Amino acid sequence: MFQIIWIVISGLIIGALARAVLRGRQQLPLWLTIVAGIIGALIGNVIASAAGVRHTGGVDWVRHVLQIAVAAGAIVILQPIWRSRSSRR
Repeated sequence: MFQIIWIVISGLIIGALARAVLRGRQQLPLWLTIVAGIIGALIGNVIASAAGVRHTGGVDWVRHVLQIAVAAGAIVILQPIWRSRSSRR
C-alpha cells in the first residue's frame, strides 16, 4: 500500500517538474499530470538502466533528468488529446 502512495507522490513531483519545464500553460488536470509523471518515472528508469546510469554514487541526476524529460514528452503528447476530448463536450 505504501508503495502505491509513493508512486503517486513521485508521479506528482515529476509531472509538476515536467510541466514547469514546458513553455506556456498546460490544460491537463492534476490526475493526468500524475499519470504523465508516473509514465516518465517508469520509462526514464528503463532508459537510465539501458544507458548504465541508473545506480550511481550520490544523487542520480541523469536518471531524474531523463524521468522529467520523458514526463514532459508525455505531457506534450497528452495535451492535444485532452484538449480535443474536452472540447467535444
